[in-house]
Amino acid sequence: MGKKKAGGGGGLGRALIKERIQASRGGKRSDSWLHTSELNDGYDWGRLNLQSVTEQSSMDDFLATAELAGTEFVAEKLNIKFVPAEARAGLITAEEKIRLVKLHDENKHFLRIPRRPHWDDNTSPDELQQAEKDSFLEWRRELAQLEEEQKLILTPFERNLEFWRQLWRVIERSDVVIQIVDARNPLLFRCPDLESYVKEVSEHKVNMLLVNKADLLTREQRRTWARHFQKEGLRAVFWSALAEGTRLDAEEKVDCLLMQEQDDDESDTEEEGTAHSSSEFYNSSRLLRKDELLDTFKAAHRGLRCKDGQLTVGLVGYPNVGKSSTINTILRNKKVSVSATPGHTKHFQTLYVETGLCLCDCPGLVMPSFVSTKAEMICSGILPIDQMRDHVPPICYICQTIPRHVLEGTYGINIIRPREDEDPDRPPTSEELLMAYGYMRGFMTSHGQPDQSRSARYILKDYVNGKLLYCHPPPDVNAKDFQPQHKTFLNRDTEFCDLSSTANQQKIKRIENVVDKNFFHQENVQALSKGVQSIMGYKPGSGPVGPERAGTEGMVGKPWKKHSNKNKKEKVRRLNKHLDA
Repeated sequence: MGKKKAGGGGGLGRALIKERIQASRGGKRSDSWLHTSELNDGYDWGRLNLQSVTEQSSMDDFLATAELAGTEFVAEKLNIKFVPAEARAGLITAEEKIRLVKLHDENKHFLRIPRRPHWDDNTSPDELQQAEKDSFLEWRRELAQLEEEQKLILTPFERNLEFWRQLWRVIERSDVVIQIVDARNPLLFRCPDLESYVKEVSEHKVNMLLVNKADLLTREQRRTWARHFQKEGLRAVFWSALAEGTRLDAEEKVDCLLMQEQDDDESDTEEEGTAHSSSEFYNSSRLLRKDELLDTFKAAHRGLRCKDGQLTVGLVGYPNVGKSSTINTILRNKKVSVSATPGHTKHFQTLYVETGLCLCDCPGLVMPSFVSTKAEMICSGILPIDQMRDHVPPICYICQTIPRHVLEGTYGINIIRPREDEDPDRPPTSEELLMAYGYMRGFMTSHGQPDQSRSARYILKDYVNGKLLYCHPPPDVNAKDFQPQHKTFLNRDTEFCDLSSTANQQKIKRIENVVDKNFFHQENVQALSKGVQSIMGYKPGSGPVGPERAGTEGMVGKPWKKHSNKNKKEKVRRLNKHLDA
């Protein structure tokens, strides 16, 4: 077959065939819309987008409805609502927090723990279990109705009936029921309805509050809380399982007692003498030791006991507040397994400290309570950090509670300062803190960016452990005035600035002297000279050299140019090279 001609007449035939095929398929000709484009009906039919729309955003739906209704809008300036960063991060504003606190106080009487139904010797186990299930279901319905009607947010409380059954049994067999709370936020971990339920079971039972981790508080902070609980009519003692365990270990190794604070003991005895006259008990602000704590347990109960000749002390409270650690410190042996993860203890157990004194450890129970955000529960150690899905709200909560200079002083980092158009005193954002911490620790992703999720978990664990310390005050005390630990970082910053300013001044003077000596006093300096050791009495890096040293070092020359034969004479031009002009 021959080659096709370039100017063949096949183009017209193909065009006719193509048009016939399009006509048979129902296709429209290119000029079929000319008559519609000439109409003056307000629509540009040539540019009309005929596309099916099944879903629209709220803004698009509003604009489409307004267009169908023929409504026109005029732009209104300066009517803008700024969404704060706290709302985007899952936190609430100050106004919203005040409103929630007022709403919580009004509905506080609705927060109740489930009650065990009445039973006696004639009640069968099956009937008792069914009654417990019915009572628990009714309690769950009341809380759900409270959330729906009042629009309140409750803490993720315990929904397993078996845990509540163990609490009921611990309360029934205990003479003294002790709530263990965290010293940094005692009101969050205290359940007033639990105290009411203890009195409903028996009038002879005694309630007591054990403020654990009290070594994180200062002396004045403990006194403030002691006065607050004294006004509430509640027994409270301050205790630190970790500090007492360390002290007892040191006593066993050294066989000597640590020095006691004489001034504090004298002040406590004076206050105690004045307080006994007005009330039956007195809340001391001193950290109790093991023997003092056991004596307090024995002296708290004076009425009828569940078992004759035996005092049973039940330890209840939230997860991760130190119930099992307290028992291990008292018994001086690891009788109970402990873990930093909340909810480690699964079953209650009884342990005898001595003859006539029994401790009963109860699993940690999250009581129903009102809370502002879920981030506060994570930072308080109630919810596990490793099961956290979104790290931004808890880190934003830490940035709001811990000042910038404390974060920088604790970790030795420099957080990005606010821009010129922002408030210079604003707290750092979560991204700024995590970026600085990730760069400092070297936590990087595969893309070369700081791993914010990993950094957030380390910072949250430091906050829960007390490395980043924030102590919540009583209701009648200002929160900013209740943080004396933060002021120590300000003093460190001022001292560091003074030292750095004096060091910079000395450093500047020393640099000037070195420059004058090594640069301006050099003679015949040849720059960019490779391998030169001594030229006109100058050796690079060592300052001016005398002529006698220059001649001797000139004979050395370049060691890599030397021959292996030591008896061979050196060339004269190399020996006299420094004399050349």
